[in-house]
Amino acid sequence: MASSPIFLLLLTLSSTLLSVASNTTTIESTCKTTNYYDLCVSALKSDPRSPTADTKGLAAIMASVGMTNATATASYIAKNLTATANNTVLKKVLKDCSDKYTLAADSLRLTIQDLDDEAYDYAYMHVLAAQDYPNVCRNIFRRAKGLVYPAEISRCEVSLRSICGVVSGILDRLAE
Repeated sequence: MASSPIFLLLLTLSSTLLSVASNTTTIESTCKTTNYYDLCVSALKSDPRSPTADTKGLAAIMASVGMTNATATASYIAKNLTATANNTVLKKVLKDCSDKYTLAADSLRLTIQDLDDEAYDYAYMHVLAAQDYPNVCRNIFRRAKGLVYPAEISRCEVSLRSICGVVSGILDRLAE
């Protein structure tokens, strides 16, 4: 009888390990379809929802990562940069940029809804919109004479575009 609980424990542990290994394979094979494999694997493995997620769930998790990134960037611009700007044109440009990142977050929220509805074409459209909003911010700076695009916003732009690229790659896999 003493061996029975040990057997059950070993059986449970082995099935758990197989499940984790299987999902690691799912994450890695899903991420191979994206242009940013390392970012994809890192982000998905760090999210506690990933071990039980299917490909659609992994796309939603990455869209959520993008939403968090866009929201944090919008807040950063609104709070830190706008507060230190003493030029009224710069303040307006920064406000517009903050608004664009908020719209990017909204687009990624819609992407998650589209995934729930299995409306992959709309999900893809919303990801592309989210990916383009930071570019609009950059263009606003270009049109304002004498303003320099801040390096920190540039880094945030690259980050969000990379995350959106991962989501797009996963969506391509879902559409197959």
